Amino acid sequence: MTDTAPPVLVLGATGTTGRRVTAGLRARGLPVREGSRRGAPPFDWDDRATWPAVVSGVRAVYLCFAPDLAVPGAPDTVADLAAAAVDGGARRLVLLSGRGEAEAQEAERRVRAVAEAAGAEWTVVRSSWFAQNVTEGAFRDDVAAGVLALPAGDVPEPFVDADDVAAVAVAALADDGHAGQVYEVTGPRALTFAELTGEIARAAGRPVAFAHVPAGEWALAARDAGVPEDALALLTYLFTTVLDGGNSAPADGVQRALGRPPVDVTDVLRAAAAAGAWDRVAAS
Repeated sequence: MTDTAPPVLVLGATGTTGRRVTAGLRARGLPVREGSRRGAPPFDWDDRATWPAVVSGVRAVYLCFAPDLAVPGAPDTVADLAAAAVDGGARRLVLLSGRGEAEAQEAERRVRAVAEAAGAEWTVVRSSWFAQNVTEGAFRDDVAAGVLALPAGDVPEPFVDADDVAAVAVAALADDGHAGQVYEVTGPRALTFAELTGEIARAAGRPVAFAHVPAGEWALAARDAGVPEDALALLTYLFTTVLDGGNSAPADGVQRALGRPPVDVTDVLRAAAAAGAWDRVAAS
């Protein structure tokens, strides 16, 4: 691979999956263009004037929309970016989608139509709850404080390792044989949030309790804690709409894409505990 080879554009390059996809592509020796506000050139989903420079001359694109495909208008925006990318030379589109989200499935249809009309390849990577949400994401501070209080009941979820999500995306971006595939990526087993919290406590070697709170009460507390309104609306949607039992069954996307089983959430939690993820938060 030479320095003049067309790069792979990774949108959301500083996010949970994006930075992992970027690292995975570079580990293969592939040039990467980071699509973020701090990238060169900079990229902003909400500023279409930044789009032409970032999509120009790329060979493939990781379409990771922020904050989530459930945001009103997201399918239109993603489809428009996909169209700009193929016009700019991209021949492969890989979309990070969401399980059980009607808006995400609409985005899938729109991206697929754009790719097929241009003779480009498309792949969908569908995921839901990342195990990393409790190790480095939105709920890490709660875990460090000892109580995970959420509007989640007894519905199990097959929490997926974000490293697995990224590995599937890297394979689809870099390798042949993934065109036209929809990979539903999950962990190998489903746990309720209460069971997940028990796994966290055992991995961390400290008490961590789960507390169910009604969605309205949780939203008020989150707002009082300074959670932005757009993030609050998204999280409420995920808890009340997506976590409905329809996504409880583990899927085979990791196995189909990578030829190996997915990583178990317990392994993610143990690695996070060994790295002091919650210790650093608690001490800060």
